[in-house]
Amino acid sequence: MDFMELLGNIWLPAVIFVGLGLVAGVLLSVFSKIFAVETDEKVEEVRACLPGLNCGVCGYTGCDSYAKEIVHHGAHTNRCVPGGDKTAKEISTVMGSSFEDVAETTAFVKCGGRVPEKTKDLFEYEGERTCAACNVLYRGKGVCDFACIGFGDCARACPFGAISIQGGIAVVDPQKCTGCTMCTKACPKLLIEMRDAHKPVFVSCANRETAKKVMTQCEHGCIGCKKCERTCPTEAITVNNQIASIDYSKCTGCLACVEQCPRHCITVPGKSAES
Repeated sequence: MDFMELLGNIWLPAVIFVGLGLVAGVLLSVFSKIFAVETDEKVEEVRACLPGLNCGVCGYTGCDSYAKEIVHHGAHTNRCVPGGDKTAKEISTVMGSSFEDVAETTAFVKCGGRVPEKTKDLFEYEGERTCAACNVLYRGKGVCDFACIGFGDCARACPFGAISIQGGIAVVDPQKCTGCTMCTKACPKLLIEMRDAHKPVFVSCANRETAKKVMTQCEHGCIGCKKCERTCPTEAITVNNQIASIDYSKCTGCLACVEQCPRHCITVPGKSAES
């Protein structure tokens, strides 16, 4: 094979390769214009106001979805609980609408069984130090099946550092909590719920066993005695399945239930349960 023949063998594939590259480039350019997604500047402005947690508290799949609903379908501007009033005001400014106050919520843990003062562990757990793993393997490690496992899955999930582990149970700092609900998804025992941030009381127990069994498991457990139910002047407390619950739409925060609870499981944040 002489030089010219060799050159021809190299040149032709090279031209074909370059040609295919040019055609592909042109096609990509054409398709990018045909299938381009137009950016809605108003949606982008609203989206920039949101914190980006994609927690779903607003009722939508994430911040992008919520921003689109506000701009295109008139969704209320006060549904971002983690963003609070500041975010609501910013969105109202962008939309040129009146400000709507955000109903602030905060998390609480339905367990007050501090170890070893109120309850105790059933065994020494030596597996992976996560609540999820311990719950899958043994349903927890305490004598109470409804107790906080205490390995801090919720604390790690909280983006605001509002949860700490104290005495073997999770404790929420309401001053740091934004109500994003990320912790509620992380708890395998489903012990973390939300309450009205302006209503100070919550029931720190989830044990639905009989009173006799609860009393052998935890000094802080609800026994379903209904004293709180009878005491509440607004009928905000009911006892079902051996456990008290509070309707925050009726609760006035009078604290009468706190005073009457013989087990001290109706709790005010920042105050430890009495013995």
